[in-house]
Amino acid sequence: MLWTDSDWLEPAEKWIRDQLGLLNIQVTGSIEQPHVREWGTILQVPTGAGDVYFKATTLLLQNEAAVTQALSNWHPDLLPRLYAADIKQNWMLVADGGLRLRDAFNDGLAIDAWSDVLRAYAAFQIDLSERVEKLMTLTSPDRRLHKLPSLFEGLMADTGWLMIGHPDGLTQEEYERLVAGLPYIERLCRELAAYKIPASLHHGDLHDGNIFMKDGRHLFFDWGDSHITHPFFSLRTVFVSMENTFGYEENDPRFDDFARDYLEPWQKFESRERLWNAYQIANRLWSIPSALQWKFVMSQLPGVRREMAHAVPGLLQEVLEANPEM
Repeated sequence: MLWTDSDWLEPAEKWIRDQLGLLNIQVTGSIEQPHVREWGTILQVPTGAGDVYFKATTLLLQNEAAVTQALSNWHPDLLPRLYAADIKQNWMLVADGGLRLRDAFNDGLAIDAWSDVLRAYAAFQIDLSERVEKLMTLTSPDRRLHKLPSLFEGLMADTGWLMIGHPDGLTQEEYERLVAGLPYIERLCRELAAYKIPASLHHGDLHDGNIFMKDGRHLFFDWGDSHITHPFFSLRTVFVSMENTFGYEENDPRFDDFARDYLEPWQKFESRERLWNAYQIANRLWSIPSALQWKFVMSQLPGVRREMAHAVPGLLQEVLEANPEM
């Protein structure tokens, strides 16, 4: 694999040492490689300023380094400190982000901590809604509401991803319901677009392993799945994270309380009642961008497809569950 090949590692480690040298940060031990996946790797670097982390991601996906650099420039208080980035190679070097939210939960932190996280994340998205055009130049995919029906239609036409008739795929009946449901999806997108909620950057993988706690701040990391779409779609992964960490059931009514916390900053655009109505529509659509993202990733990385081929049909089944009218 590229990421473990000495011909790749040696230049990467030289870049790390060079960048830290420019900052007068001394490497104090051997560089370790704790994380290797088909799409990228992380190197852990012990230094006199604490552990520093190098992340490299394949350019077959989006340029995560470019997105992270832009976000760090706009909101350095909301991301782990970025020491250096090489946009051409999709490399970045960041300071230790502190304690992962997941680890804090495992140490006894109450689930209520999500409330402050979600308010901070919503405020972040509100600011980023004014920077959408810039973000799209950094290869953030465009999945705004006006494009979502045609993207959904294209996904349904590409039946090789749907595993129709396979135990881990769609049944023929489910497939036919989804195809027939396109006008319904179009109507939901129009209804949601009628609210004055701007498109923004959707993290795409906002679980408690990608959020850190440091010096009283919440830091958001791993923007490799981010794209431009309706901001409320981020709550899907948040709720899945709660299910995994706390054992909540799917559609647990307690999710509503956290949704209201997230919606609070959005009152800049709509009333509390209208925001709640918009949220109810968003949660009927939010599995679609996730399915599109999985298809995109797996189309570039065959190894991921072998492991996660069930992801796309599984997410489309969520669409049917959320929309029994289809």
